[in-house]
Amino acid sequence: MTDQLTTEGKYTYLEVGEGTPLLVLHGLMGGLSNFDGVTSHFSAKGYKVIVPILPIYTKSLLKTNVKSFSKYVYEFIKFKKLDQVILLGNSLGGHIGLYLTKLHPECIKALAITGSSGLYENSMGSSYPRRGDYEVIKKKAQDVFYDPEVATKEIIDEVYETINDRNKLIKTLTIAKSAIRHNMGKELPKMTTNTCIIWGKNDIVTPPEVAEEFHRLLPNSELFWIDKCGHAAMMEHPEKFNQILDAWLTKHNL
Repeated sequence: MTDQLTTEGKYTYLEVGEGTPLLVLHGLMGGLSNFDGVTSHFSAKGYKVIVPILPIYTKSLLKTNVKSFSKYVYEFIKFKKLDQVILLGNSLGGHIGLYLTKLHPECIKALAITGSSGLYENSMGSSYPRRGDYEVIKKKAQDVFYDPEVATKEIIDEVYETINDRNKLIKTLTIAKSAIRHNMGKELPKMTTNTCIIWGKNDIVTPPEVAEEFHRLLPNSELFWIDKCGHAAMMEHPEKFNQILDAWLTKHNL
């Protein structure tokens, strides 16, 4: 769907469908294609699905953090003149969504998170694989999923390219540290926005106990599991993921 991208000012984004705005936030090494299933399903069901490309590798090092990215998304919402959006975020995108909801709850009608950071996560390990070691990086990329075949060559090549780009690697590590620094454990109990938590039972990046902790701390949350599923449920089980989110949105008249 990259041929459908729109660029306005400092923003580049995908926009499909008409209706209630569903704003999708991708993860650290996630692209727009990760949400192809979400985009096609919900754009056909009365939602305007908008996926901004987050400036993960283009901001200065000082602004490469969760707070800065949250501000970027807030400014994008205002730029697009959106009112009461539904936020969906995976991994780092979930963390950005949570932080934005904390800062500007008046803008967020509902929140959905899957494999979100914000409490705890295993990145690709405490130290990244040796640059140039393709097979090690391939294994790390495959480990993100329950089914290693989901990690296509395109995905593995993208991770490999990121780790072998010194600038991107430094920013990746900076973001990982920022995610730890912006732990939201103390903030979540104060957040009353309706939240749908969809989690892979076999996620080793943000293990199942992380989902349970999100559910315990967020007052108005519901937790749904997808079996035989890793860190990116919307990629591994798109139909099941869409079914769960669709039913939850309908239940809450969203």
